[in-house]
Amino acid sequence: MNVGQVLLVAVLVVPAVGAVAVAATPRDRAARLVGTVAAAVTLLAAVPLVFGGRGWFAWSAGTPAVRPWHQVDLPWVPGLDLRFHLGVDGISWPLVVLTALLTVLCCAYTMWRVPDGGSGRALVALLLVVEVGILGTFLALDLVLFFLFFEVVLLPMYAIIAGWGGADRRRAARKFALYTLFGSVLLLVGVYVVVAAAGTADVVALTGGGGLSRGTQLAAFTLLALAFAVKSPLWPLHSWLPDAHTQAPTVGSVVLAGVLLKMGTYGLIRVAVGVAPEGARWAAPVLGVLAVAAILVGSLVCLAQTEVKRLIAYSSVGHMGFVLLGVATLTATGIQAALIGNVAHGVITGLLFFLAGAVKDRTGTGTLAELSGLRETAPRLAGLLAFAAVASLGLPGLAGFWGEAFAVVAAVQVGGPLWTTLGVSAAVGGALTAAYFLRLLRQVTHGRPSPAVGRVGPGLAGAEVTAWAPLVLLALAIGLVPALVLGVAEAPVDALIAVVSP
Repeated sequence: MNVGQVLLVAVLVVPAVGAVAVAATPRDRAARLVGTVAAAVTLLAAVPLVFGGRGWFAWSAGTPAVRPWHQVDLPWVPGLDLRFHLGVDGISWPLVVLTALLTVLCCAYTMWRVPDGGSGRALVALLLVVEVGILGTFLALDLVLFFLFFEVVLLPMYAIIAGWGGADRRRAARKFALYTLFGSVLLLVGVYVVVAAAGTADVVALTGGGGLSRGTQLAAFTLLALAFAVKSPLWPLHSWLPDAHTQAPTVGSVVLAGVLLKMGTYGLIRVAVGVAPEGARWAAPVLGVLAVAAILVGSLVCLAQTEVKRLIAYSSVGHMGFVLLGVATLTATGIQAALIGNVAHGVITGLLFFLAGAVKDRTGTGTLAELSGLRETAPRLAGLLAFAAVASLGLPGLAGFWGEAFAVVAAVQVGGPLWTTLGVSAAVGGALTAAYFLRLLRQVTHGRPSPAVGRVGPGLAGAEVTAWAPLVLLALAIGLVPALVLGVAEAPVDALIAVVSP
């Protein structure tokens, strides 16, 4: 095995071994430290995967559309022609790094504060298991392997919400599990349809249609798109999200919004569009309409929200709408918009949930009516909240701008009355996004301090600064240098569009 293959395997093995080591360490604080170290090593293994694959960037007709920079391809179930096939390219690598980064920040955060409900050791072990499932989903190049990693996330995330969440945590956790199981059934059936018809589960061979008939592709895309819509979540299959976000502990909300939702949008691009391109072209107008509906509905609901975490949760519905709009255009610009929108949303919304948790921990409430004047008592915290909010609303120069702007541009470039209308409507949704985030800032940071905010001190804990600083810097870096994401994804996206275009 070469260095790239070793790193690829390490990205999955290290957090898995770390979870076992955390569970076996008797002392709680020592166990949390072990988990944080394992998460940090995983991040160190994930970042260098970008090197050594640059020569793969050039694409020409006749070559496979999916060409990993590094891959491991071993026999798994020979009788069924299933392989343990892992690989990373410019579409998956940014999400792999984002997952590893948010996990290490969450594990490090538990060194300072463990939410009520259980031991910190168990929480960190579950976070590492969730990391294994998410990373495996981004790296799997076999459909059955993809499905198995996709399912690994369900039980540990259910346990995190039910064990360390808020007062209504068990109902929220059950709702999360039921919706996810519904999506899993659809995903399983969709995978079966593809594998049975094509005779292989290899994503590399299947990308571009893999010889599947039009009818098979239409059926497969419908099943797969619905399954990924539940996980993303996309309107109108989103109703589990606000409850799960509101009740989850801070670290659970960060992982849930930052990377778990990206499993759905990544699967939509890599699997649904890649494997069933005729189905994607057939459903594209419907996807575009649903995307814009998500943008507008999510924004309007946010304008009526009275709780901070619930508002941020509903904002994800709108942001994922922009991602879906980019995918629905089936253009290089649109797919690029979806990819950078995915990464930007993970960075910014992860930061927003960290900050919302900090406000709630300090004041004892997340109700907007009970929060005002934060800049008077805690100007640093108020400033960070303002930064995250304006980044999320798409201010030029920050990470949130590129995904939303390119999605609108892509829709307009497709042309025609429908897509032009969708592009203009999405732009209106962007203005509504600005409206509800500015409303949030006016309520929470301005005015005279409320009784709850009056008790808040001006300081920030060192652990908080450590957890938040990388996300602030990334929001700036991606906003100023979008090539950090777009550069590595350009050639893989061009290759994908070449095989899915009519």
